[in-house]
Amino acid sequence: MQASPLASLPRTFETALVVDDHPLFCDALSMTLRAVAGVARTETADSLSAALDRMDAGHGIDLVVLDLNLPDVSGLDGLIRLKAAAGEVPVVIVSSLTDHRMIAAAIQAGAAGFVPKHSQRDVFRRALAQVAAGHVFVPEGVVLESESPATGPEEVIRRLTQLTRQQARILELICEGKLNKQIAYELSIADATVKAHVTAIMRKLGVQTRTQAVLLAREVSFSTILHD
Repeated sequence: MQASPLASLPRTFETALVVDDHPLFCDALSMTLRAVAGVARTETADSLSAALDRMDAGHGIDLVVLDLNLPDVSGLDGLIRLKAAAGEVPVVIVSSLTDHRMIAAAIQAGAAGFVPKHSQRDVFRRALAQVAAGHVFVPEGVVLESESPATGPEEVIRRLTQLTRQQARILELICEGKLNKQIAYELSIADATVKAHVTAIMRKLGVQTRTQAVLLAREVSFSTILHD
């Protein structure tokens, strides 16, 4: 386990949002959160879009618990977008994808902790205690090389985390092949606003074209991160 400061004051978790598309696991995790961290109320979302809608509602979510495998998102893009929406609310990954490279990439993308999905309750207890104290939790044996220079997917993640939530959504639509006018219609914003966002996206990503932006975004896919 390795810890690094995230906040100066301890947190209390009264309401948690569990983002997972398996209802039985959501139920089991809700009971675990209540038992190990005193979480009084748990809400669930079965997709990234549902989770983002819930965060938009803004009714006192203290903790987000996120599965990386969701039906409407690929790779770490969901974490990056949800973290942008969550702001200071910690996002803890609970996933069956436990390769050390994936864990390190998730922490770099802004996760406050990473817990293997089938961990015992004591692991969840230690993880949430660490997060509540303002630290990052990773499983035993995982070492985060924070001093090493960012390369490959790590550098892409660093660039993507600089995007605002709106910019991340626009990049997603660009990846779907949408034109500026279509994006403007879908998001109910002006064409000029879309153009300004696209310019900012390309600047932050360090690319010159939309195609390059799409290719860069695909670098945070699971297959790329786990590529030997």
